[in-house]
Amino acid sequence: MTAGEVGERGITRRRMVGYLIAAPTVVAAARFGLVTEQAKAAGIPTVQPVDHYDLSDILTEAALPTMPLLKVTVNSDGSASFELPRAEVGQGITTASAMTIADEMDLPLDRVHVTLADARPELVWNQLTGGSNSMHALYEPLRVAAAVARGQLVQAAADELNVLAPQLSVKSGVVTAPDGRSLSFADLTQKAAVSKATAVTPKLKAASAQTIVGTEQRRVDALAAVTGRKQFAMDLQVPDALPTMLCRPPTINGRALAVHNLSAVKAMPGVTDVAIVEHNQFVQGGVAVRAKTFGQCIDAVRALEVKWAPGPVDGKSDADVLADLEKNELPLTPKLPGTTIEEVFTFHFRPGDPLETNCAVADVRGGSAEIWSSLKSPIWAKEQIAASLGIPLDRTTVHVVEGGGSFGRHLFCDAAFEAAWISKQLGKPVKLMWHRTDSFRHGRAHPMATSRVRITHAGGNVLAYDQRHTSVATDFTQGIGELLSSMDQSLPKQNSLQFSQTVFMLTANVPYNFGSVSQLLNEIYDFNTFNTSSVRNVYSPNVTTATELMVDRLAQSMGKDPLALRREFVRDERLAAVLDKVASAGSWGRPMPPGTAQGVAIHKEYKGASACIAEIDCRPETVNRKVRDGYTGPRVTRVVFVVDVGLPINPLGLRAQMMGGIMDGIAQVLSYGLHLEKGAYLEGSWDNAFYTRQWNVPPEVDVIVMPPTTGKAGGAGEFGVGTSMAAVACAYARATGRTPTSFPVNHDGPLGFEPYPTSPPIPQSPTNDLELAG
Repeated sequence: MTAGEVGERGITRRRMVGYLIAAPTVVAAARFGLVTEQAKAAGIPTVQPVDHYDLSDILTEAALPTMPLLKVTVNSDGSASFELPRAEVGQGITTASAMTIADEMDLPLDRVHVTLADARPELVWNQLTGGSNSMHALYEPLRVAAAVARGQLVQAAADELNVLAPQLSVKSGVVTAPDGRSLSFADLTQKAAVSKATAVTPKLKAASAQTIVGTEQRRVDALAAVTGRKQFAMDLQVPDALPTMLCRPPTINGRALAVHNLSAVKAMPGVTDVAIVEHNQFVQGGVAVRAKTFGQCIDAVRALEVKWAPGPVDGKSDADVLADLEKNELPLTPKLPGTTIEEVFTFHFRPGDPLETNCAVADVRGGSAEIWSSLKSPIWAKEQIAASLGIPLDRTTVHVVEGGGSFGRHLFCDAAFEAAWISKQLGKPVKLMWHRTDSFRHGRAHPMATSRVRITHAGGNVLAYDQRHTSVATDFTQGIGELLSSMDQSLPKQNSLQFSQTVFMLTANVPYNFGSVSQLLNEIYDFNTFNTSSVRNVYSPNVTTATELMVDRLAQSMGKDPLALRREFVRDERLAAVLDKVASAGSWGRPMPPGTAQGVAIHKEYKGASACIAEIDCRPETVNRKVRDGYTGPRVTRVVFVVDVGLPINPLGLRAQMMGGIMDGIAQVLSYGLHLEKGAYLEGSWDNAFYTRQWNVPPEVDVIVMPPTTGKAGGAGEFGVGTSMAAVACAYARATGRTPTSFPVNHDGPLGFEPYPTSPPIPQSPTNDLELAG
């Protein structure tokens, strides 16, 4: 075996086996032999296990046993179809999957149809969308299945044309013999079908023969998206599924006890139903209103007079949570001789709200249930909805609908559960929508955390790096998509610590030769005290930002240039390469006016390497710009981002993903957060929570995709967040001359908006759009 045949996890092509499935047309799937190398267990390091085995490995290996259940089907017209067992939420995996299949089969890209699979419990761990793992897990199996289908079609053509298969060529779904005779895939698909499953050893294309993978392709759903034809859950027309909303409590996880004016609200125009929905493990509860239009729902919700029971954090504010975090910080290791640098950083609650608010359609009647929603863990949703409603699993159907963003949000199935419960309670189909204010105040947020870091250096070397990350519990109970594990993680008082610690250990890293490295996580409160989730990039944005700010402090203490110090101590060749590239492309060290500065950061995750240089303007004339209902603050004026994902399947889509991550990073450093006050968040809209606005978007953003390095597809969806957040924070520190220690940096300043009241829980819809448009 040559070195080139061995993949990152010891998976070799010799172990990949495909097979043909008995069907009227050609259907192919992939299977792997021995999946992992035994060296995995012995290879876990004691200090930085993530170097050898990370979260992507866990997710990929958990999915491998059921990969043979994924099928590429050749249709009678010669096109190919694939039901993707992941959620498309804007990250472009339908396009990347179609590209992979098209390239391996020699089909035009528009002849490959990728749709989203309904919940399929038999896939077990193979229908979870998270951790930027989809293409890392699916790329090789998709290639195998496509190669098996192509090989069978070519063999059928060889039989028909009476030539040897190797003599045939394939282009755009047409098989051609040396003498010019040809047959299309449509001509061959039935002739190539088999009557029983047949194992096949596929021959995959060499990288040099690939014509689509690695090229820039526009999204396969771009036209539907820009013309409004793309179907999201809110667009579905399910018979009798009327608009439905919930009146939610004034504080987090409060409960509805009674409605004082039930008859009056039921009599309001368009209202068909009003009912109290009890709070339980899966449903926050409140008072459901079903009406003919969402406008009528809003009117009814605002009119309700509800008696509420308190929630679990009534009375708590940011300062209380911070005090609890500080009390629960794990101790650092004993100090070593040398120069010590120590700092603690605070990361406040941040919204995890995508552009599309929570929504779902449900029809639960007659002992069966059918639900439509954007779900990243649909198997778990199906099993738990069926169990909680008391409906047999085989009478429960869960459809996965494309989503308008996720930010980790669609790992949780809140809207699907609520819609199902309300539909059963009312005995009618419902189309449930969360109001935007609900999403900010009762949705799942990035948990508040502190990160204490100590670095010790002496004699030109770094002797030790300690980091203690203390966080409000991150809720993973709905994120793993498998019933038994989810139930285990949901055990009372377990706080999901096993899974949280696993995710932290397999994502947090210090990419430098800093001697003894110790990174530990501690989480407080029960996981369901606050509504939290593994918001985009989970722990990495906070951990990396704290790390990189301290690396700048280290450089200052050692009298070195920040980039030069990183280059000296970085311990990964791919990180060194992206750092060199970003230094060159970003003109590191160029003269800049006072009040402006560059910041640099690196990050390793998802089988990739990334580096970012951000330039920021913190001068008063920029910070104090006047913008209506907005927070101007410092402006990031330029970002150069270099990313190496191993194998970029679609560089155009990859750059788009990084740009989204950059906007996230800017927001999370400067302005995007939640203020907790007396058990409720003050922010109630995008206007309140200052995500990166157009006037904050850098005029120059340059994303550079490195050429293939490993030949293996890495993760992309979240990769831009942590690196860019850290680089902007470092730029801010250098421009202002002070290291920021509380994020977002505007959190402790004037509030900047007038909070909506908590009762009624949602504001009146604005009617002044035309006035403001001028």
